[in-house]
Amino acid sequence: MAKIKKFEDIESWKRARILTKQIYEITSMGEFRRDFGLKDQVRRAAVSVLSNIAEGFERGGDQEFLQFLAVAKGSCGELRAQLYVALDQGYFSLEKFETLSSAATEVGQLLAGFMRYLRESDLRGSKYR
Repeated sequence: MAKIKKFEDIESWKRARILTKQIYEITSMGEFRRDFGLKDQVRRAAVSVLSNIAEGFERGGDQEFLQFLAVAKGSCGELRAQLYVALDQGYFSLEKFETLSSAATEVGQLLAGFMRYLRESDLRGSKYR
């Protein structure tokens, strides 16, 4: 694996950024834009994913990074659950739900794989060099 020099190089962060853009687009449309509580919660969950990846990386400690990646993965699950609520309210089609839910699942899987890799590697954060 190539050395990651900045959080923007992390694949799960890149995918989370794309997902967050899609979430902002869908929550700005139709009746969804008027459901302020759910709209804000869905957006916060999406933003939490890429924010926790970035914050954990910038902390410079391997254990802290893993903890923040776990929070980011949890936010992927939260986002998927909220997408069910939005689907049940008729805010978007089943096809759109499946696209967004699949993207969130994919980000979660990338995070799980990255966490597994970091746990098994001898890499240490910049704090410990």
